Amino acid sequence: MSSVRLIAIDIDGTLLNSNYQVSARDLETLQRAHSLGVEIVLATGRRHTFALPVAQALGFEVTLISSNGAVTKSSDGSLFHKDPLPLAAVRELVQHMTDFRRNLVVTFDDGDQPPLVLESLDELNESIKKWLEKNAQYIRYVCPVEEALTDDPIQAMFCGTVERMITAQKHLQKNKPLLTRITALKTQYAERDLCMLDILNKGCTKGAALRRWANYREFAPEEVMAIGDNYNDIEMLEFAGHPYIMGNATEELRDRGWNTTLTNNENGVAMAIEAALEGIE
Repeated sequence: MSSVRLIAIDIDGTLLNSNYQVSARDLETLQRAHSLGVEIVLATGRRHTFALPVAQALGFEVTLISSNGAVTKSSDGSLFHKDPLPLAAVRELVQHMTDFRRNLVVTFDDGDQPPLVLESLDELNESIKKWLEKNAQYIRYVCPVEEALTDDPIQAMFCGTVERMITAQKHLQKNKPLLTRITALKTQYAERDLCMLDILNKGCTKGAALRRWANYREFAPEEVMAIGDNYNDIEMLEFAGHPYIMGNATEELRDRGWNTTLTNNENGVAMAIEAALEGIE
């Protein structure tokens, strides 16, 4: 572990506990790692603006990989890379998934208009409604949603119950030509009966974004540690030479031979990072 120079950490279900806070021990450990010269990257499905308060709470500048790899910016707002979803692909997506348009959220760059576009809240469950309430100022309702599709969005997201999203994913897989032009990433919280199916540009993942950033910083995979808990973290964990999954990680991640730390309510991030710091201090 003495070779770790960069640590990439998922936010929800990993860095944040069930109260959506960074624990005091996790924060102290991250600040200690930073003081020792270890670079910290936050990698999240959240859009940049929604992830930024978490980054700022750490007390030092970090790199943010947001929207599951579509945007990489520093916490001071400096853009490193953006990988939008092509307009033609999202138009075809909406047409093919028309039965699920009430589960759809399309995310654009922050600009003159609110960046989150929905048709309605009818089929979004209670968990995502809380997220929408926090983002109310960033939302606009456009029906039909096609009228808002004038520029390349950052991503599209279908959100709903686990059963509903399983059905959506099966329907998406019927359009083989479209699948060659997009990436579909799942994030699932079974205990909340909540599932999100993120649609991004082909090849766009947290792992691809982390690889791009690590190459830019001249860090080899053996010098990278990654910590995550869900399906959308898989590519990031596969890239890192030191992958850790949380004790609360989704069951399907547990048979891949990755190290397991404690849960997000038991300072699991701190426990994993402390193992790396032992070889540095």
